[in-house]
Amino acid sequence: MRPIEPPPSAWRLPDPDDADRYGLCAVGADLRPGTLLAAYRSGLFPMPVRKRVLGWWSPDPRGVLPLDGLKVSRSLRKSCARYEVRFDTRFRDVMQRCGDPRRPHGWITPAFVDAYDALHRLGWVHSVETYRDGELVGGLYGVRINGFFAGESMFSQATDASKVALVALVDWLNDTGAELLDVQWKTDHLASLGVVEVPRAAYLALLRSAVAA
Repeated sequence: MRPIEPPPSAWRLPDPDDADRYGLCAVGADLRPGTLLAAYRSGLFPMPVRKRVLGWWSPDPRGVLPLDGLKVSRSLRKSCARYEVRFDTRFRDVMQRCGDPRRPHGWITPAFVDAYDALHRLGWVHSVETYRDGELVGGLYGVRINGFFAGESMFSQATDASKVALVALVDWLNDTGAELLDVQWKTDHLASLGVVEVPRAAYLALLRSAVAA
Protein backbone atom coordinates (compact mmCIF):
# COMPACT_ATOMS: atom_id res chain seq x y z
CA MET A 1 0.00 0.00 0.00
CA ARG A 2 1.33 3.41 -0.91
CA PRO A 3 1.68 5.90 1.96
CA ILE A 4 -0.97 8.60 2.22
CA GLU A 5 0.28 12.14 1.62
CA PRO A 6 -0.89 14.45 4.44
CA PRO A 7 -1.79 18.14 4.07
CA PRO A 8 1.32 20.28 3.53
CA SER A 9 3.08 22.00 6.40
CA ALA A 10 2.05 25.52 7.33
CA TRP A 11 5.69 26.37 8.12
CA ARG A 12 8.62 27.44 5.99
CA LEU A 13 11.41 25.18 7.18
CA PRO A 14 15.03 26.39 7.38
CA ASP A 15 17.82 25.60 4.97
CA PRO A 16 19.94 22.71 6.35
CA ASP A 17 23.05 24.74 5.59
CA ASP A 18 21.92 27.35 8.13
CA ALA A 19 22.76 25.00 11.02
CA ASP A 20 25.08 26.13 13.79
CA ARG A 21 28.19 24.17 14.74
CA TYR A 22 26.09 21.73 16.76
CA GLY A 23 23.74 21.05 13.84
CA LEU A 24 20.77 23.07 15.11
CA CYS A 25 18.98 24.97 12.35
CA ALA A 26 15.89 26.43 14.04
CA VAL A 27 13.39 26.03 16.86
CA GLY A 28 9.60 26.02 16.84
CA ALA A 29 7.01 24.82 14.29
CA ASP A 30 5.07 21.61 15.01
CA LEU A 31 5.11 17.83 14.65
CA ARG A 32 2.21 17.49 12.22
CA PRO A 33 2.66 14.82 9.53
CA GLY A 34 3.15 17.35 6.73
CA THR A 35 5.81 19.20 8.71
CA LEU A 36 7.70 16.03 9.57
CA LEU A 37 7.72 14.79 5.98
CA ALA A 38 8.83 18.16 4.64
CA ALA A 39 11.66 18.18 7.16
CA TYR A 40 12.96 14.71 6.31
CA ARG A 41 12.71 15.42 2.60
CA SER A 42 14.86 18.52 3.04
CA GLY A 43 17.49 16.93 5.29
CA LEU A 44 16.21 17.97 8.73
CA PHE A 45 14.95 15.98 11.70
CA PRO A 46 13.29 17.08 14.95
CA MET A 47 14.67 16.68 18.45
CA PRO A 48 13.87 18.70 21.55
CA VAL A 49 16.16 21.41 22.85
CA ARG A 50 16.02 21.56 26.65
CA LYS A 51 13.16 19.00 26.54
CA ARG A 52 10.27 21.39 25.83
CA VAL A 53 11.55 23.41 22.87
CA LEU A 54 11.30 21.72 19.47
CA GLY A 55 14.53 21.91 17.48
CA TRP A 56 15.28 21.08 13.86
CA TRP A 57 18.69 19.56 13.18
CA SER A 58 21.11 19.00 10.30
CA PRO A 59 24.45 17.79 11.69
CA ASP A 60 27.64 18.06 9.69
CA PRO A 61 29.04 15.47 9.24
CA ARG A 62 26.05 13.12 9.09
CA GLY A 63 26.01 9.50 10.20
CA VAL A 64 24.90 7.00 7.56
CA LEU A 65 25.04 3.23 7.33
CA PRO A 66 26.00 2.11 3.81
CA LEU A 67 23.53 -0.58 2.81
CA ASP A 68 26.40 -2.80 1.71
CA GLY A 69 28.48 -1.97 4.77
CA LEU A 70 26.69 -3.48 7.78
CA LYS A 71 29.20 -5.37 9.92
CA VAL A 72 27.65 -8.62 11.11
CA SER A 73 29.83 -10.64 13.46
CA ARG A 74 29.64 -14.41 13.80
CA SER A 75 27.95 -14.03 17.20
CA LEU A 76 25.38 -11.63 15.73
CA ARG A 77 24.59 -14.11 12.96
CA LYS A 78 23.92 -16.71 15.65
CA SER A 79 21.70 -14.24 17.48
CA CYS A 80 19.67 -13.67 14.31
CA ALA A 81 18.65 -17.33 14.43
CA ARG A 82 17.45 -17.04 18.03
CA TYR A 83 14.90 -14.27 17.52
CA GLU A 84 11.70 -13.84 15.57
CA VAL A 85 11.50 -10.58 13.60
CA ARG A 86 8.27 -8.79 12.70
CA PHE A 87 7.51 -5.50 10.98
CA ASP A 88 4.86 -2.96 11.95
CA THR A 89 2.89 -5.07 14.42
CA ARG A 90 3.58 -3.09 17.62
CA PHE A 91 4.84 0.27 16.45
CA ARG A 92 3.65 2.33 19.41
CA ASP A 93 5.11 -0.15 21.91
CA VAL A 94 8.48 0.00 20.15
CA MET A 95 8.58 3.78 20.20
CA GLN A 96 7.50 3.99 23.81
CA ARG A 97 10.25 1.59 24.84
CA CYS A 98 12.76 3.62 22.85
CA GLY A 99 11.50 6.61 24.86
CA ASP A 100 11.75 4.95 28.28
CA PRO A 101 12.44 7.89 30.65
CA ARG A 102 14.95 5.75 32.57
CA ARG A 103 17.25 5.69 29.55
CA PRO A 104 20.05 8.28 29.62
CA HIS A 105 19.65 11.30 27.30
CA GLY A 106 16.05 10.32 26.55
CA TRP A 107 14.21 12.76 24.29
CA ILE A 108 11.17 10.85 23.01
CA THR A 109 8.25 12.58 24.69
CA PRO A 110 4.56 11.52 24.50
CA ALA A 111 4.08 14.26 21.88
CA PHE A 112 6.74 12.60 19.69
CA VAL A 113 5.10 9.20 20.14
CA ASP A 114 1.73 10.60 19.06
CA ALA A 115 3.25 12.43 16.08
CA TYR A 116 5.14 9.44 14.69
CA ASP A 117 2.23 7.13 15.40
CA ALA A 118 0.14 9.39 13.16
CA LEU A 119 2.78 9.08 10.41
CA HIS A 120 2.88 5.34 10.96
CA ARG A 121 -0.87 5.09 10.38
CA LEU A 122 -0.37 7.01 7.12
CA GLY A 123 2.25 4.48 6.04
CA TRP A 124 5.43 6.57 6.36
CA VAL A 125 6.94 5.23 9.59
CA HIS A 126 7.87 1.62 10.31
CA SER A 127 8.95 -0.52 13.22
CA VAL A 128 11.17 -3.58 13.15
CA GLU A 129 10.56 -5.79 16.17
CA THR A 130 12.47 -8.71 17.68
CA TYR A 131 10.73 -11.34 19.79
CA ARG A 132 11.94 -14.15 22.02
CA ASP A 133 9.37 -16.75 23.06
CA GLY A 134 6.66 -14.39 21.84
CA GLU A 135 7.86 -11.48 23.99
CA LEU A 136 8.93 -8.17 22.45
CA VAL A 137 12.56 -7.69 23.55
CA GLY A 138 14.03 -5.29 21.00
CA GLY A 139 13.37 -3.13 18.00
CA LEU A 140 13.79 0.09 16.12
CA TYR A 141 11.70 2.56 14.15
CA GLY A 142 12.19 5.13 11.44
CA VAL A 143 10.79 7.07 8.50
CA ARG A 144 10.72 5.59 4.96
CA ILE A 145 10.35 7.92 1.97
CA ASN A 146 10.91 6.01 -1.28
CA GLY A 147 14.57 4.96 -1.25
CA PHE A 148 15.36 6.80 1.97
CA PHE A 149 15.11 5.51 5.53
CA ALA A 150 15.76 7.69 8.59
CA GLY A 151 16.54 5.48 11.55
CA GLU A 152 15.32 7.25 14.66
CA SER A 153 15.93 5.09 17.73
CA MET A 154 16.27 1.51 18.92
CA PHE A 155 15.94 -0.40 22.17
CA SER A 156 17.13 -3.75 23.47
CA GLN A 157 16.07 -5.80 26.47
CA ALA A 158 18.00 -8.93 25.50
CA THR A 159 21.43 -9.62 24.05
CA ASP A 160 21.73 -8.37 20.45
CA ALA A 161 17.96 -7.80 20.16
CA SER A 162 18.27 -4.34 18.61
CA LYS A 163 21.15 -5.44 16.38
CA VAL A 164 19.03 -8.26 15.01
CA ALA A 165 16.35 -5.69 14.16
CA LEU A 166 18.99 -3.64 12.35
CA VAL A 167 20.10 -6.66 10.30
CA ALA A 168 16.47 -7.26 9.31
CA LEU A 169 16.04 -3.59 8.43
CA VAL A 170 19.09 -3.55 6.16
CA ASP A 171 17.95 -6.76 4.46
CA TRP A 172 14.51 -5.20 3.83
CA LEU A 173 15.99 -1.96 2.51
CA ASN A 174 18.26 -3.83 0.13
CA ASP A 175 15.41 -6.07 -1.03
CA THR A 176 13.18 -3.05 -1.75
CA GLY A 177 15.67 -0.88 -3.62
CA ALA A 178 16.52 1.65 -0.93
CA GLU A 179 19.60 3.84 -1.32
CA LEU A 180 20.20 5.66 1.97
CA LEU A 181 20.01 4.70 5.65
CA ASP A 182 20.46 7.80 7.79
CA VAL A 183 21.32 7.43 11.49
CA GLN A 184 21.93 11.14 12.20
CA TRP A 185 25.11 10.94 14.30
CA LYS A 186 27.90 8.36 14.40
CA THR A 187 28.56 6.88 17.84
CA ASP A 188 31.19 4.33 18.82
CA HIS A 189 28.46 1.68 19.02
CA LEU A 190 27.10 2.52 15.56
CA ALA A 191 30.61 2.74 14.11
CA SER A 192 31.18 -0.87 15.24
CA LEU A 193 28.22 -1.82 13.02
CA GLY A 194 29.55 0.01 9.96
CA VAL A 195 28.21 3.55 10.30
CA VAL A 196 30.35 6.22 8.63
CA GLU A 197 30.24 10.00 8.44
CA VAL A 198 29.64 12.02 5.30
CA PRO A 199 29.75 15.81 4.85
CA ARG A 200 26.41 17.60 4.80
CA ALA A 201 26.67 18.48 1.12
CA ALA A 202 27.29 14.85 0.19
CA TYR A 203 24.47 13.70 2.45
CA LEU A 204 21.99 16.11 0.87
CA ALA A 205 22.94 14.86 -2.60
CA LEU A 206 22.39 11.26 -1.47
CA LEU A 207 19.10 12.27 0.10
CA ARG A 208 17.78 13.93 -3.07
CA SER A 209 18.54 10.81 -5.07
CA ALA A 210 17.00 8.46 -2.49
CA VAL A 211 13.81 10.47 -2.04
CA ALA A 212 13.35 10.61 -5.81
CA ALA A 213 13.99 6.87 -6.26
